[in-house]
Amino acid sequence: MSLIFISKDNFDDAGIQAFFKSVFSWGGGMSFLGKSLFGLVLLALWSGGAGAGVDLPLAVPEVSENSDNPEILMALAVKYEHAEGVPQDFSKAKTLYCRAARSGHADAQYALGWMYANGRGVSRDDGVAAQLFAMAAEQGHAYAIKMMRYTRTDVTSQMPACLLPDKQVVQDEDTSQEVAVTFQNGPISRLVHQLAPRYEVDPRLVLAVISVESGFNARAISPKNAQGLMQLIPETAQRFRVKNAFDPAENIKGGTAYLQWLLAFFKGDVSLVVAAYNAGERAVERYRGIPPYPETRDYVRRIKLLYRKPTHPYQSNLVESSFVAPPVN
Repeated sequence: MSLIFISKDNFDDAGIQAFFKSVFSWGGGMSFLGKSLFGLVLLALWSGGAGAGVDLPLAVPEVSENSDNPEILMALAVKYEHAEGVPQDFSKAKTLYCRAARSGHADAQYALGWMYANGRGVSRDDGVAAQLFAMAAEQGHAYAIKMMRYTRTDVTSQMPACLLPDKQVVQDEDTSQEVAVTFQNGPISRLVHQLAPRYEVDPRLVLAVISVESGFNARAISPKNAQGLMQLIPETAQRFRVKNAFDPAENIKGGTAYLQWLLAFFKGDVSLVVAAYNAGERAVERYRGIPPYPETRDYVRRIKLLYRKPTHPYQSNLVESSFVAPPVN
């Protein structure tokens, strides 16, 4: 595999302009989107290394496919979609885009939507494309906002399986490996950072729940009729006075209020809290810990990959604590 190196010493404003001209004149059959994404990836890599004064290799090692960093997954997906240094593989591109999209990466949500809108390596599905564009648009993605003018969101369309909770038994619960996750700084993230402190809940915990629950899709509906960003079922929405579960602010308020209540009920034990968010607090009490449901076990694992803290401060006077909640040191 050949490597292309970019040195900050060779890139003033004129150099950047010349570089992008070369990108868009290279790779005859490559689509405009492919060239655009490739150019942005190269520029992002250069920008990140410029301050350190080092030359960065643009080829990403194949082992990076096992990464949980959405930026790396996005860069690899672009390479596989457009055969940039690797054989073209739409299936692999879709998988990588989807993993990044599930973490809330707006560019990946848009790119995956583009694949569905154009039947690029997948069966064309305008309903799925529209939902993915809506997810990216919710975070302020400019191109997704434009595409929303030409597509109509259909919440009944079945989203790709990679954006739904996996139905599998998780035997290895070791999450000791550190994972760097960067949530997109879009409207949803800003709304979470504005609202979560009112409930004394860490915004990153709320963002982790949104990422796993809906992939930042404010119009998401599950087969069990869980709705919106934090996937509130009607009973929970009513319990926390949410009138419109598809309104991002209302949904976040209701879901965060529920997290606040669960944190008090389970004395700040994050694993028990998120297990209860998925399966209900009574199920956690009945099994005196994380229920043995495959979906719930996998749900807890996914949240813990995004939110590393095992405990969280809680309001001791909010509710009488559960008998299964361990004391927090």
